[in-house]
Amino acid sequence: MNSCSLFRRNRLFFVISMGALVFTLAATSCGPKAFIKGQYDDVNKENNLNDRWSETDMQKVVQDLVASMLAHPSINAAKTSPFVMVTQLQNKTSEIIDTQSVMDMVRVELQKTGKVQFIDKEARQDIADEYNYQGSGVVSQESKKTAGGQVGADFIVNGRLDSITQEAGKEKSIYYKITLNLTNIKTSVITWTDHKQIRKAYTKRSLGL
Repeated sequence: MNSCSLFRRNRLFFVISMGALVFTLAATSCGPKAFIKGQYDDVNKENNLNDRWSETDMQKVVQDLVASMLAHPSINAAKTSPFVMVTQLQNKTSEIIDTQSVMDMVRVELQKTGKVQFIDKEARQDIADEYNYQGSGVVSQESKKTAGGQVGADFIVNGRLDSITQEAGKEKSIYYKITLNLTNIKTSVITWTDHKQIRKAYTKRSLGL
């Protein structure tokens, strides 16, 4: 093989090798990237990684609304701690939001104050099943619990979550409003109501950045 043939073969090999390398790098950079290292973070640190409802939104909303509810005379001036049942938070946004988690946080923060006692609506069927079990004869008379001793709720807490999204050019604005109601079960009168508003602004990232 003469020197010219050897040179052409080496050049061809080099071109093919570089092409394969470029293809591999391109495939690697365009493919999904795995997060390979994690660490614990402060749950109270503000989180605005994307333009969706976040735990920071939930924390801000719950903190303000719980403070407002506790300041109302129906709770603040009550001689005995009222019994409250937390029910549904309607999600009227276009996002998939765990509204049960929001209401759970409301209940926990209220209970921490010691000013409110809670009725567990979700446990009712379990309690009814336990009554049936304890009444079947397998439980001693001394420890058996029967129907008729439950405490009725004084108030129901429910509400609604709304949002408005606006976009213009590279700018995007998301507005959230969460409204909670404290309804007197005996009279069906809304004793307390309040809302919390959040607006977040975002700028669309340019391509290639």
